Amino acid sequence: MSLTKEIADFEAEKKRSHDPDVLEMIDVTTADLVAGGVAEGALKVGEQAPDFDLPDHLGNRVRLADLLSDGPVIVNFYRGSWCPYCNLELRAYQRELERIDRAGARLVAISPMLPDASMDIAEKNALAFPVLSDVGSRVAEDFGLTFIVDTRIQQMYLERLGNDLPTLNGDESFTLPLPATYVIGRDGTVVYAYVEADYRVRADPEEVLAVLDGK
Repeated sequence: MSLTKEIADFEAEKKRSHDPDVLEMIDVTTADLVAGGVAEGALKVGEQAPDFDLPDHLGNRVRLADLLSDGPVIVNFYRGSWCPYCNLELRAYQRELERIDRAGARLVAISPMLPDASMDIAEKNALAFPVLSDVGSRVAEDFGLTFIVDTRIQQMYLERLGNDLPTLNGDESFTLPLPATYVIGRDGTVVYAYVEADYRVRADPEEVLAVLDGK
């Protein structure tokens, strides 16, 4: 089943299982974020990707420049372990990891979560690729992806949805990255960029694999 279909099925189930006022607030704040044009400032195709050096969930340092020495790199920015869309997405990429390897590419996922929380999501989803901790969202900011969660929904996150971002991320700012998927060529140039302010929409791995196959 494709990631796009999995998300559509989850959306249908969410409408049955979530409180209407929660869904309405999510719709309103997401629409406002989209209308604000935050995605327009993100790194684009043809631009040079900023290098990064981040710890993975096992405590190893992972540097983009080192990964690129072996071939193109898929960089996936996700919001956190509390986000069901992110879990669906990461599992979808895990299912395609052999195809990614055969294409000569590497895959890393980045969130603002502390390393212990990154370990939890890697274990829960049986991920065999590096899950990196961008504490403080500095790398996400370099990619032009950061925003602050709307104050109208911060308390709802904490009290109604159980999304304790300050604890998971180690800061009180409620800063998150827009979900984004990049393919970065060996020379560091972005050859594919999928950035969407509506977090319910994600790049399907099939689209990303098509980019790798055509490299």
